[in-house]
Amino acid sequence: MSFQGKIVLITGAAQGIGKQIALDFAREKATTILFDVSEEALEAAAKELSQHSDSHYFIVDVTDPVQIEQAINKIIDKFTKIDILINNAGITRDNLALRLSESDWDKVLDINLKGAFLCSKACARHMVKKRSGKIVNISSIIGIIGNPGQVNYSASKAGLIGLTKSMAKELGSRNICINAVAPGYIQTKMTEVLSQKVKEQMLERIPLKKFGKPEDVSKAVRFLSSEDSDYITGQVIVVDGGMI
Repeated sequence: MSFQGKIVLITGAAQGIGKQIALDFAREKATTILFDVSEEALEAAAKELSQHSDSHYFIVDVTDPVQIEQAINKIIDKFTKIDILINNAGITRDNLALRLSESDWDKVLDINLKGAFLCSKACARHMVKKRSGKIVNISSIIGIIGNPGQVNYSASKAGLIGLTKSMAKELGSRNICINAVAPGYIQTKMTEVLSQKVKEQMLERIPLKKFGKPEDVSKAVRFLSSEDSDYITGQVIVVDGGMI
């Protein structure tokens, strides 16, 4: 599939799954816009992407509506549109519920859920005018099945599914499709910190007997962003090797 002529905005795009998604869109000739908080990582990612297609970046804290609005206004001024939004920005602050601090609860919910809401709201205003758009939210199987020690992360990812389904119903009449991808165990820096014992336990639960790669998530994202999914909205695609 080709995304030539499409303007694609990816949050949390400086590394991991977000960077892979951005890179694959760039290879399909989309103009990629990267949001993240690390200027150094953003600059490096944009440089790599520019080898394939036009790429730009903005230092944006997705919990700050002012920063989001200013960046999106600049994108609209330059390109007149945003065709696709990928809400990927996310963090973890793991702990058992009884030990979890209020600040760690707030931080995870603010970035993972509120950030997606704010970016979707800002982009959807412009998509409505064009009567066209695709939004893909990166949730997680943890938002579906839960996980000990991750009540904040699980709540935020479950919330993303609710956000997806509700906004899909609100904006479907404007030809805007909103879906979610729920990855399972994907090999990234976020999962590298897990102990070998935990990794082995996870592998036993995966019918395909292998861990996922960022490319596996990216393929699902690109499908939901393409014309091939024009009659799909409000759905959650699980990318987990059959784990759940």
